[in-house]
Amino acid sequence: MAHSTNYFDTFIAVAPDTRASAGLEPKVTANPTVARRMFEMLHLAPYRHTSDAVLFGVHVDRKAIAARARPAARREFFSKPLACLRASPLPKSYGWGIHFDHKGRIALVGMETEAYAALAAGRNPMAGGASLTVKAAMRSKRRATG
Repeated sequence: MAHSTNYFDTFIAVAPDTRASAGLEPKVTANPTVARRMFEMLHLAPYRHTSDAVLFGVHVDRKAIAARARPAARREFFSKPLACLRASPLPKSYGWGIHFDHKGRIALVGMETEAYAALAAGRNPMAGGASLTVKAAMRSKRRATG
């Protein structure tokens, strides 16, 4: 059974404990971080990729999986449940909301924008204000129990 991380007509808001105040670009380094790899895929091509495509693309890139080995690697990668983009560093630490359209394609939305405010309120300005599901990114730290 294949597991999917795709959402549809959904917005992932930044984590409640984020320190960011705006969408920040992850640093460019010699060995790109997961955040940088995701940012490059999504920022340069809004509404082109699904969550599954981003997660697998980053996995393939990080592991340097050859093209001929990718079909088997994809089956293995999606053979077990995976963390979705709610656990991504982009909404947790870098101030990016993640909007999934009706086809599951993704765009990054900086938390400082009017579009972010509308999407976080459950209204999709790109679809005439239609409602959508809003989920918060996962916290960076666990809540204190008491």
